[in-house]
Amino acid sequence: MSNLKLGVEVVSAHNLLPKDGQGSSSAVVELYFDKQRFRTTVKEKDLNPVWNESFYFNISDPSILHNLTLDACIYNDVKATHSRPFLGKVSLSGTSFVPYSDAVVLHYPLEKRGVFSRVRGELGLKVYITDDPSIKLSSPHPAEDARAHAQSILNSEPNTYSNVETKSTQSRHTFYHLPNSNPPQQQQQQQNSPIVLPHHVTKYGADEMKAEPQPLKLVRMYSASSAQPVDYALKETRPFLGGGQVVGGRVIRSDKAAWTYDLVEQMHFLFIRVVKARDLPAMDVTGSLDPYVEVKIGNYKGVTKHIEKQQNPTWNVVFAFSKERMQASVLEVVVKDKDLIKDDFVGVVRFDLNEVPKRVPPDSPLAPEWYRLEDKKGEKIKGELMLSVWIGTQADEAFPDAWHSDAATPIDSSAAASSLIHSKVYQAPRLWYVRVNVVEAQDLVPTEKNRFPDAYVKAQIGNQVMKTKAVQARMFNPFWNEDLMFVVAEPFEDHLVITVEDRVGPGKDEIIGRVIIPLSIVERRADDRVIHSRWFNLEKPVVVDVDQLNKEKFSSKLHLRVCLDGGYHVLDESTHYSSDLRPSAKQLWKPPIGVLELGILNSVGLHPMKTRDGKGTSDTYCVAKYGHKWVRTRTIVDNLCPKYNEQYTWEVFDPATVLIVGVFDNSQLGEKGSTGGGNKDLKIGKVRIRISTLETGRVYTHSYPLLVLHPTGVKKMGELHLAIRFTCVSFVNMLYIYSRPLLPKMHYVRPFTIMQLDVLRHQAVNIVAARLGRAEPPLRKEVIEYMSDVDSHLWSMRRSKANFFRLMSVFSGLFAVGKWFGDVCLWRNPITTVLVHVLFIMLVCFPELILPTVFLYMFLIGIWNYRYRPRYPPHMNIKISQAEAVHPDELDEEFDTFPTSRNPELVRMRYDRLRSLAGRIQTVVGDIATQGERVQSLVSWRDPRATAILVTFCLVAAIVLYVTPFQVVAALAGVYVMRHPRFRHRLPSVPVSFFRRLPARTDSML
Repeated sequence: MSNLKLGVEVVSAHNLLPKDGQGSSSAVVELYFDKQRFRTTVKEKDLNPVWNESFYFNISDPSILHNLTLDACIYNDVKATHSRPFLGKVSLSGTSFVPYSDAVVLHYPLEKRGVFSRVRGELGLKVYITDDPSIKLSSPHPAEDARAHAQSILNSEPNTYSNVETKSTQSRHTFYHLPNSNPPQQQQQQQNSPIVLPHHVTKYGADEMKAEPQPLKLVRMYSASSAQPVDYALKETRPFLGGGQVVGGRVIRSDKAAWTYDLVEQMHFLFIRVVKARDLPAMDVTGSLDPYVEVKIGNYKGVTKHIEKQQNPTWNVVFAFSKERMQASVLEVVVKDKDLIKDDFVGVVRFDLNEVPKRVPPDSPLAPEWYRLEDKKGEKIKGELMLSVWIGTQADEAFPDAWHSDAATPIDSSAAASSLIHSKVYQAPRLWYVRVNVVEAQDLVPTEKNRFPDAYVKAQIGNQVMKTKAVQARMFNPFWNEDLMFVVAEPFEDHLVITVEDRVGPGKDEIIGRVIIPLSIVERRADDRVIHSRWFNLEKPVVVDVDQLNKEKFSSKLHLRVCLDGGYHVLDESTHYSSDLRPSAKQLWKPPIGVLELGILNSVGLHPMKTRDGKGTSDTYCVAKYGHKWVRTRTIVDNLCPKYNEQYTWEVFDPATVLIVGVFDNSQLGEKGSTGGGNKDLKIGKVRIRISTLETGRVYTHSYPLLVLHPTGVKKMGELHLAIRFTCVSFVNMLYIYSRPLLPKMHYVRPFTIMQLDVLRHQAVNIVAARLGRAEPPLRKEVIEYMSDVDSHLWSMRRSKANFFRLMSVFSGLFAVGKWFGDVCLWRNPITTVLVHVLFIMLVCFPELILPTVFLYMFLIGIWNYRYRPRYPPHMNIKISQAEAVHPDELDEEFDTFPTSRNPELVRMRYDRLRSLAGRIQTVVGDIATQGERVQSLVSWRDPRATAILVTFCLVAAIVLYVTPFQVVAALAGVYVMRHPRFRHRLPSVPVSFFRRLPARTDSML
């Protein structure tokens, strides 16, 4: 029997519907789950009852938990008639159940039981899963009532999906639940949870592609005005992948059987697992040896680490040799003795490659066998070696951790050095916002008794430090009521340290007291409900005599509200390129809407990033980021056209997200022959792919140019060949997502300022970089920062120009319409002008046709543009980015550090240039303000004659418009605006001249 239990804490209800005829109700809650039924106590005559009662259901089969539903129904218990009028219900699907550590109290809106039901109010529940054996199950009510309730649920009106928007009612907040409509294998795996729930494990593999040369098709991504050179453009390819050849986004199946990883071609590798040896002969004078194993096939060689003074060593290392590169038919596994001068030969085991068996998953791993060692003459000697040799593919479970022949570094070919070049999958930590509301302090005792303390509060979590403003406490009870925000990651390793300090003088602060709060005990919330405040005793920062402590009967106190805000999405990347928009609280996560598959095929024409043995080379690897999952391919050493051929999979929760793939040069493999890289991995380029631009089910195979901006200008560092496919799991849920807010509700209920978001994002990136930097192999900080676009908010003249021209491009349609209408008014084409007059008169006579005509016109435009829709994801454009002909000084300014490190004369020149640009912007802003002030002065009598003319005109116009039909006025106004040039004058019209004479506040400016 399963030890899992479902805990349900019925907290309270709010604003229930009165059903007893006296303006009240006697509420009772009944819970139904998996043929079990529990009931709370009855709260007599209370529309806002509070229960705080807990119940525990047995989960008989955890594998079907996602198909089960928890129903909570509220009834009005009428004892006189033994009837129970229905007050509302809440239904929660099994996919929303979370472990106890993630559970928070949520107020759910009550739902109707049928079409004619009338309900209102909310029910506060805390639902969680626990495996605590000390918790006993509650005593269930008879199952007949549960079955009767289940039948009533089936007979009630079906609910396809419900609203997920939250509403606020005073201090209570509601949470709308989205029932599960996806099959069980599409639910997200719960990470960092002590309870393992049934889920579908996301598979990832490492695959290699062998594609024949195919003609590249150049695709145009933007209009002709923004077209870039052919060398920088996106190219469509037609590679042969595992499922067949890709043509036009569709896979043409081949004769061979389909493969699991169909976004890369199936590649074969020779795997050798060296497990251990026994009874090796002694080679040293001391009667021992330091053995290691050398695996040789042709010109390729792999070496294990040596083990000192051990005749029965254990290695358990796997070597992988690409079959297409093997130029020999015999595999040699040589055991040698490590020596200072020359390593001694111990023995060898030889294999004929034609006799090596093939293994295809899901076959079980090949069992290793003991092989007798031979000497150089082929005679059997003392000692045995346990090996297993087989031919497999990228789908083999030994592939990710194996030593690869194409990733072997000439600096160190041992298996120990390969830890820096393996392909890995990383899970970024789940981030939370910590809100510290500093309310007030009480009975502060400053060091100097003859002055009032100038107190402020400093809060610190790890390297994050925030301070409140300084307040002079006249009564030694300062009041702040300020919010301090921090970013923390699970598991919570740091403590919240809060100190109250007294600003004695400039640059001199004295600590009055401090409080240390472990984050593990801080309350979590998923909405903006009020957190109960607490008074904390301030501890002395220095050691005090015990007798002195006994004499003091009181201590200074600090009033705080501290909580972990789980209703926010912690922004750890640029808001324009977010790959995940889910809140921190797992309880608010929705089911995935699709699956994203990425095949990282190869790179071509890479720019050399270092020199080795007198020639330029690169040791490259790729990093892909989407959501909390980061992936890193194996490092291909000494190759400017590497083939990665690895396939990965992500679950998609929102189409308005971006997948980022970056290429880097590994600078951690050694210092021999390596120049210019230092210890930082060098960026080669990256690709961004927005999920909403991908068609469902289509395979996108393109070669992306790797464009990087250097201080000398934009440079193409090579091309990256990718295969991408987005598969929709629930089309209805995906369409529903488009109607929901982009960010979780807390971003709109209690939004952050721009300054707060920048600071918190910087802290979040540092935390993610620190955590992933502790993995093996580590993802270095410069990689995390480049993938997260940490410098996107800094000033750049090039970016400013690009954004300005983007704005002009957006309004170019309006400008074109204005120019066309001007030509109509000037009668440049009399036929067009006459037709516009006819259409205008028709719309004036039949105004009800205006909106249908506009929407019909937009519909026809959309249908017409469907045949020209883009069939490729967008990519970086050097013309749109204004990187094609940027001035060298502007590039130098963009790559300058913050704060600046340039000489004062250069900074002065740039400052003067910025002042000149800001002066023009200042003039434009002043002109706009002048026009607005003239509008305000129309009826303010600032110019008495102008206001008198306007008032008189308004009176006459009101009388004329009252007696004249609106259609006549509109028709005359339209004909007057579009009148023939013969009836026009070059001088401004009377209304324009009148408006320009109105006063503004420019006279009051200094």
